[in-house]
Amino acid sequence: MKLTSPNFGHNGNIPSEFTCDGINISPELHISDVPKNAKSLVLVMDDPDAIPVAGHVWDHWVVWNISPDTKIIQKGKEPFGTQGLTSFKRTGYGGPCPPNGLHKYIFKLYALDIVLNIPEKSNKIQLESAMKNRIVEKTELAGTYLMKKFQKLIFISCQVCICSAEFQIKYKQDFKMLQSLF
Repeated sequence: MKLTSPNFGHNGNIPSEFTCDGINISPELHISDVPKNAKSLVLVMDDPDAIPVAGHVWDHWVVWNISPDTKIIQKGKEPFGTQGLTSFKRTGYGGPCPPNGLHKYIFKLYALDIVLNIPEKSNKIQLESAMKNRIVEKTELAGTYLMKKFQKLIFISCQVCICSAEFQIKYKQDFKMLQSLF
């Protein structure tokens, strides 16, 4: 099973259009090679890099009971399925908005051998409990994002310190992402 996006590649930079710096709409997602025995799909987008700030993985999108025949989730659209509660305390897509530096966002797609019978607005923990031992296959698409205000700060800092080796080591991940932008 594969999950891809025409908007960014695996481990690539998520365009700001899909974040709180932009219009905060969901990217287009393409689904292929779903197992024949799948009865439903689950889509979760989360941010494990939020743990130091939030104290837990931040859930950006939680949807289950998506038809296994789904091939494309259109840009800016919710997939037809049951919406779960995100860490924003609401349903629907909530784009990247990292409060501290570069974060990695993981879109997880699960094929299940059942259609889940859990209430709408269940959270990710309740969803994961319901799908335990029912996963036929799982795939992931990861992307990164650094808010524009941090991009500017790091770029200015880089200009001021003339990109010293110490700065590049300390902010290696952020620096690499910035290099790809300029």
